[in-house]
Amino acid sequence: MPIRQMKESSEQHLVIKTHLQNTMSTAQRSPKTAQNGKGPPPSHEPHNTKQPHNQASPPPSKNRGRRRGRGGKKSEQLDVCMRPSSRPCTVAHKPVNQASNGSIQNGHGSSGMEMGFPTSSKSLNFAPRPGFGQVGTKCIVKANHFFAELPDKDLNQYDVTITPEVASRMVNRAIIAELVRLYKESDLGMRLPAYDGRKSLYTAGELPFAWKEFTIKLVSEDDGINGPKREREYKVVLKFVARANMHHLGQFLAGKRADAPQEALQILDIVLRELSSKRYCPIGRSFFSPDIRAPQRLGDGLESWCGFYQSIRPTQMGLSLNIDMASAAFIEPLPVIEFVAQLLGKDVLSRPLSDSDRVKIKKALRGVKVEVTHRGNVRRKYRVSGLTSQPTRELMFPVDDNSTMKSVVEYFQEMYSFTIQHAHLPCLQVGNQKKANYLPMEACKIVEGQRYTKRLNERQITALLKVTCQRPRDRENDILQTVQHNAYDQDPYAKEFGIKISEKLASVEARILPAPWLKYHETGKEKDCLPQVGQWNMMNKKMINGMTVCRWACINFSRSVQESVARGFCNELAQMCQVSGMEFNPEPVIPIYSARPEQVEKALKHVYHASMNRTKGKELELLLAILPDNNGSLYGDLKRICETDLGLISQCCLTKHVFKISKQYLANVSLKINVKMGGRNTVLLDAISCRIPLVSDIPTIIFGADVTHPENGEDSSPSIAAVVASQDWPEVTKYAGLVCAQAHRQELIQDLYKTWQDPVRGTISGGMIRDLLISFRKATGQKPLRIIFYRDGVSEGQFYQVLLYELDAIRKACASLEPNYQPLVTFIVVQKRHHTRLFANNHRDRSSTDKSGNILPGTVVDSKICHSTEFDFYLCSHAGIQGTSRPAHYHVLWDENNFTADGIQSLTNNLCYTYARCTRSVSVVPPAYYAHLAAFRARFYMEPEMQDNSSTGGGATKAGGEFGVRPLPALKENVKRVMFYC
Repeated sequence: MPIRQMKESSEQHLVIKTHLQNTMSTAQRSPKTAQNGKGPPPSHEPHNTKQPHNQASPPPSKNRGRRRGRGGKKSEQLDVCMRPSSRPCTVAHKPVNQASNGSIQNGHGSSGMEMGFPTSSKSLNFAPRPGFGQVGTKCIVKANHFFAELPDKDLNQYDVTITPEVASRMVNRAIIAELVRLYKESDLGMRLPAYDGRKSLYTAGELPFAWKEFTIKLVSEDDGINGPKREREYKVVLKFVARANMHHLGQFLAGKRADAPQEALQILDIVLRELSSKRYCPIGRSFFSPDIRAPQRLGDGLESWCGFYQSIRPTQMGLSLNIDMASAAFIEPLPVIEFVAQLLGKDVLSRPLSDSDRVKIKKALRGVKVEVTHRGNVRRKYRVSGLTSQPTRELMFPVDDNSTMKSVVEYFQEMYSFTIQHAHLPCLQVGNQKKANYLPMEACKIVEGQRYTKRLNERQITALLKVTCQRPRDRENDILQTVQHNAYDQDPYAKEFGIKISEKLASVEARILPAPWLKYHETGKEKDCLPQVGQWNMMNKKMINGMTVCRWACINFSRSVQESVARGFCNELAQMCQVSGMEFNPEPVIPIYSARPEQVEKALKHVYHASMNRTKGKELELLLAILPDNNGSLYGDLKRICETDLGLISQCCLTKHVFKISKQYLANVSLKINVKMGGRNTVLLDAISCRIPLVSDIPTIIFGADVTHPENGEDSSPSIAAVVASQDWPEVTKYAGLVCAQAHRQELIQDLYKTWQDPVRGTISGGMIRDLLISFRKATGQKPLRIIFYRDGVSEGQFYQVLLYELDAIRKACASLEPNYQPLVTFIVVQKRHHTRLFANNHRDRSSTDKSGNILPGTVVDSKICHSTEFDFYLCSHAGIQGTSRPAHYHVLWDENNFTADGIQSLTNNLCYTYARCTRSVSVVPPAYYAHLAAFRARFYMEPEMQDNSSTGGGATKAGGEFGVRPLPALKENVKRVMFYC
């Protein structure tokens, strides 16, 4: 991944000592919540919690006094309100930093590392686990982790050099397999090596040599059974490189070392994948086969293959093999003509192809491997590079140096006695552009086992989800069957390396955290609410801060919706908003305006200006838009124009919902409208009662951040970063958001903090963190003294880079606002793309599952399958709807606020009940969820030509000889301040 190194500047840099240590302090524990359902818990002051008796406090940090900078300023000096506040929670004038993760200075230090990107993974330690959580009802769950016994053999690594060099892993594996077949009993000393398909080979014990060259002859299997064989000769050199330290791995698993020995883990992973790589089609960390379950057609020449994911992981219980079920889209191994007919959805044998048909075929088949069928047993394979613009009957090519021309039809008839029946179709081009060969479509068949990596359409996605969606009990059974079928106890490679795998799911201690009480408006019949099994509703409740909508208009883009139907729908929606606690004018500013989707910009500007004229210059507060169910780019175009050009807050409704008016649908839409207008639907009762530990005591801002990347195949369109931040305290419910475009597939958020030179004002500071901190201060009258940063979408391999780069940006953004302003930071990574699944211990016990058969919302796990020393946990905060629930994985990388395990787990779970768009707890903490929504929304802001030409570089602009990223159009100020992405 490209990583931009931070340039040297006059800005103070974060210096992180190499001996970082997380010093624990006494922390506040939230009071127990009443669970009898009769009423909210009584309000009382938070109290201190003692350390668990079995956990000793580490010695205090020697550098504590220097935590805030060169001058060693105490934290009292930061506890200053910018102006008087009427908030119920007062700022405590006391030191807020009892201890921190370690010595952090806002200056240059001789023993530290200057921030840019990490030069060593040992430059800092992640936050250690402060203990285990105790809050909640204890229970047992099963996890799809299988205990792996650590081998007691030496693992050796050898470098592999194959000459001539081979690009294909499959060919590499075939070469090494032939080497092992020929020399295992002689030169290899009876060793059975595992091979990664590239440059490394591993053995249990040493080979009889440190360096040796072998000559391997490989016969091509593409040439058929009875035809002439092509034989190729390769030189293979094996050279000893290193011995993996298994003692180091044992110490790490026992919690005696902080750094994981990645080399040893990688070897064990490759060993356990070796046999499956031969049996199945390996893709990433998963294996697929049409034999595991019968493939299901997805349409347009695609089918779904079932498979399984496999990865070895270090956990508290020791080595664990994580096994999960997987599905993926593959190209059907059809004759090419049949594939094209499915792709186009029409008969291609009798009708000529249009230009658009050719473009679609070329796009679908480029890079796909095909095999010829016109040569009997000779099934040579080729990769498609293009499609001819002429039909086969018109194609000619030179057959000798005298430029004697021959038609493709004649050539195939004379050379192979093959008569081309459908000469009106174009030919496939195979080979490179300089020397492209022609293959008639009817002489080719798609090779089996090719994964489809391009974007699926909605119909294909729906079909794939039907295959992948499994009830928890069925998924658990399939996982167990997979483990039994893989028979690791009979795996010759596992035996060779001394690895033993359990066939039982891991039983794990879990806790079910209580749901939080929610506060609604005093004028409703129900002023407080305790959700049941992750759900509640708006009956007898009113939004705690319902907004007023006086000036609104409606635009109808759906031909099938008549004006009377649209008017009836708008009336029903206005009534629902009023019932829910908003003040909503029942009459629009102008009559409902009907327009065609292709004239979206013209129609929006007409409604905007007509409304302004009617209201004598007062702007519209809300635009309702009725869209066709299948509206193509209309939704994105509408949002782009409204939010970056006109400054309109909009709410879109599909035609199917307009015709079938559902009370539940209208209630959910009213929730979205209220927060888009700047209101709150509900807040945590503990928040307004000032009872949330390490949130309620001092002004606290909660950030969410995410980066969305372009889809596969789009090789230059930008990635989109989004950051949201809470704008109310102590409620922490309203979030403002900012978005920016950055380099293609860049994960580090580049615009968190930035400086630039102004010819008049000199160096100017800016960036998303700085802007959101200023916005918080304007909204609350106070500056944040604590930052909680939830970062979504980061893989484990990027933890260090993201933490170092983005923590530094947070530090600089704070320091740019005020000297020595360094609020305490807790940095948490949120992961959903993992393969850990949790199952009820007894599926028949209805009290331990929700309606879908999944584990109950609030189930948290921080032992056994979690990291041996670091501060992570799995939390299933939502009730399942269908399929198997996926818990979110939270990893606290940095914690200066000294959260207890209960503190961060309860806070995260409780926040999941504040999601604005529905009356359900959600699966990911809302700030991270909102950041994802904002980043997804911002992709619509790219100019249409940027999206259309993304594969040809439309998303990049060239400046100064280097490719830069074209910035997104700016959000209008009134849009920035509200939750426009909801």
